[in-house]
Amino acid sequence: MSYIPHSEEEVKRILEKLKLRSLRELFSHIPEELFSEGFNLPEPHSEEELRRLFDEACEDTEVPLYFIGAGSYDRIIPSVIWQILNRGEFLTPYTPYQAEASQGTLQAIFEYQSLICELTGMDVANASMYDGASATAEAVLMARAIRGKGNTVVLSKTINPLYRQVVKTYLRGYRDKIIEVGFTEEGTTDLNELERVLKENEVHALVVQYPNFFGYIEPLKEIGELSKKFGSPLVVIADPIALALLKPPSSFGADIVVGEGQQLGVPLSFGGPYVGFFATRREYVRKMPGRLVGMGEDLKGKRAFTLVLQTREQHIRRERATSNICTNQNLMALANLLYMVLLGKEGIKEVAIQSLSKAYFFKKKLLEKGFEEVFKGKHLWEFPVRHENLPVIYRKLLKEKVVFGFPVERFYKELEKTTLIAVTEKRTKEEMEKVLALL
Repeated sequence: MSYIPHSEEEVKRILEKLKLRSLRELFSHIPEELFSEGFNLPEPHSEEELRRLFDEACEDTEVPLYFIGAGSYDRIIPSVIWQILNRGEFLTPYTPYQAEASQGTLQAIFEYQSLICELTGMDVANASMYDGASATAEAVLMARAIRGKGNTVVLSKTINPLYRQVVKTYLRGYRDKIIEVGFTEEGTTDLNELERVLKENEVHALVVQYPNFFGYIEPLKEIGELSKKFGSPLVVIADPIALALLKPPSSFGADIVVGEGQQLGVPLSFGGPYVGFFATRREYVRKMPGRLVGMGEDLKGKRAFTLVLQTREQHIRRERATSNICTNQNLMALANLLYMVLLGKEGIKEVAIQSLSKAYFFKKKLLEKGFEEVFKGKHLWEFPVRHENLPVIYRKLLKEKVVFGFPVERFYKELEKTTLIAVTEKRTKEEMEKVLALL
């Protein structure tokens, strides 16, 4: 049921219609002593605390505790985001094309693009992609067009393995050579191996993740220097929340920055729908896939928003199309926009700081419980740990409604008995202590 608040002017008109002088008169049937003595209400709660209060009150509802990330994260989502998205102006099973899109829809996309540029430090962003994995693959194709030569793509093995699979699927028809560079004991890309690969091959795309799949911060400065030295376009898959703390990829010479926007106001929902963001340098804008909304003036000189770039085969000559992406994830991109606007620069930074401090607290306690640290580098709120009895731990904690980590061995055979833990700002100290007690 929608909650529609009334403005002061609306309240005034309602009271006049009812021939009442005040709201107190409207509630005259309520005994006076209740007003004078108060309702003895408890101290106010935050929105998340209230949500938990109601969850606890429902005996049949037990919300799982998630200590798993691997590309999808359980974060606090302000309710107002989906209250707005449920409005008829936005909630539609069909994404409007240019002639049908309202100025409001186009302006929202324009604002979304602007904030993605601010977050990544890049010059221009498109109207969104399907998800982080396909955005990465599209970025590789774009880098291929930028370089104009070469037959090799270099992927760090610290990239999300599912993203790497999607890239390989996209490139199958091109018959490009794909080289995966290993990682060091720091949990980051092996720079010596990377330099050797770039030297021995004509590479048209170098792709790294920041922070990487294991949660560790890649040495982007050195990677950017190698990219420039060998003339290979650099694609960075970035975590949008992490960018509130880390230097933007643009500072290290990134040519294209992509990522998954699920963390910015999109709930966990059986894997989707999610939303990919895509940003690049101004000089490469004509090679960028998808749509781009621009701002101009109409015939009367008033501000107007319009699609200024649509590089798909339905809109331009087929051989000049950069991508076959049909449209954009408008509703999910709008959720991203609302999240960024509602929290603001300092709010997103606070989300990152809380996630970081809670992750280090939890890791310290896990190490005291017999878990072993896998890498020596610096991580944010995601980190792998090793334990001999992981299968037993997974099963027993799952019975207690705790989803404990991602089994890394599924994609990295060399990392036996290792789980990837993620701790977000949503996890409380009490929840972490509950899991530690169960362990």
